[in-house]
Amino acid sequence: MNSRNWFLKKPRIVPALDPEFRPPVLANQCFRAEALRSGKSEPLVIAVEADNGMLSSFKTIVFSKNDQRFDSNLDYVERLVKFLLWQRGGWRVVIGGPKEIGEHIKKTYTAEGKRAFDANLMAEVYSKPFSVEITTADEMPADRQSAKPLGRHLEGCRIGFDLGASDRKVAAVKDGQAVFSEEVIWDPKGHADPQYHFDEIMAALKKAAVHLPRVDAIGGSAAGIYVNNSVRIASLFRGVPQDLFEKKIRGLFHDIKKAWNNIPFDVINDGEVTALAGSMSLGVNSILGIAMGSSLAGGYVDKEGNVVGWLDELAFAPVDYNPQAPADEWSGDYGCGAMYFSQVAANRLAVKAGIKLDEKRTLAERLKDVQKLMNDGDKRAQAIFETIGVYFGYTVAHYADFYDLENMLVLGRVTSGQGGDIIIKTAEETLRSEFPDVAQKVRIVVPDEASRRVGQAIAAASLPRVAHGLPR
Repeated sequence: MNSRNWFLKKPRIVPALDPEFRPPVLANQCFRAEALRSGKSEPLVIAVEADNGMLSSFKTIVFSKNDQRFDSNLDYVERLVKFLLWQRGGWRVVIGGPKEIGEHIKKTYTAEGKRAFDANLMAEVYSKPFSVEITTADEMPADRQSAKPLGRHLEGCRIGFDLGASDRKVAAVKDGQAVFSEEVIWDPKGHADPQYHFDEIMAALKKAAVHLPRVDAIGGSAAGIYVNNSVRIASLFRGVPQDLFEKKIRGLFHDIKKAWNNIPFDVINDGEVTALAGSMSLGVNSILGIAMGSSLAGGYVDKEGNVVGWLDELAFAPVDYNPQAPADEWSGDYGCGAMYFSQVAANRLAVKAGIKLDEKRTLAERLKDVQKLMNDGDKRAQAIFETIGVYFGYTVAHYADFYDLENMLVLGRVTSGQGGDIIIKTAEETLRSEFPDVAQKVRIVVPDEASRRVGQAIAAASLPRVAHGLPR
């Protein structure tokens, strides 16, 4: 720790396998309280602009230049910008506040800065140069947001699929009822040939189609970022060389749609479908859904049951402010969600717990090995899931500062079995102890085992709207 991050606080409930964990929610609360107490604070506003002029802002306070802690503003604001970029998405950031803070963010989020990965990815997602602008808090542009309904179309004969990094699921759905579902282990990241990806997805769709009299529409969810069915960023295809990615993967789902005679076809981020699945099955809104699988996927449905057009790529959003926290292999940044709520997290913590796993096995297989140890009463395995539970309790409170949140839906392979029960129980206990107001407002919901495994594919099936009348 250094003098600039004095506001990092040790949690009252310390994760058994990670005593250096420093929750953002505690750090942010401490920073704001001290800035207010100083009598030398001033407002700061961060706005991010995404597609179609959509712009959303976040308001906070920082120390003025008259306070000796002014430099600590830099780390505090940088972590907020990082979270907002991956929560809401944006090719443009506007900083309304002290010029020195804006200049620091501008320098950090350049091709040569520490956050070059984030700046470059946002430029690729939105097909626009990434930029940071500086103004004053009272001259910020007005918010422009546009929520829209998502899915919930279950009439007719549909196929839904869900593509994860370690398994793919497919379901055949007739008038809202699943008549067939299947889950298959695969390793898409290990395949450089685009034809493999096309063939695997087509095989799943054809297998589901056998169980339907016809196919009226196909909907899918997949890890990554998708715009108008085009692949923008997706870890599933990281093994494909860039030139082949542009030629074959960028328009992969357009090619699959053509193979199905151009019937209504939609594919979106798996996190959004997670939230949609929860909203549909539970009959609730104001829901943030996350899937703890090969990585961390997130999606949000607002109080009206609509999506707000945010990115919700929480795998890259900070959940630990400790500068020595583990860095994820893709972005190189520390303390991001993928390292805490995923198969990677379980494997990382297994090392700390003294469990030796077979590195020749996939992450998903190693997770199963840990879960088997858990079922056999191994205390080391229990410590892994308890640690993830403490992480999650503090992170739910952190998310509640950025989302209008009443329901927290939790899915994914990491949450299966006894280990998943421990994660939820520990998270709820952490919330009740540290954040009773959040615990009272936000309900953590875990669907039953069957819904966890295929609910995503069924919700995905509801994505396309069928304009014409359906045969009976």
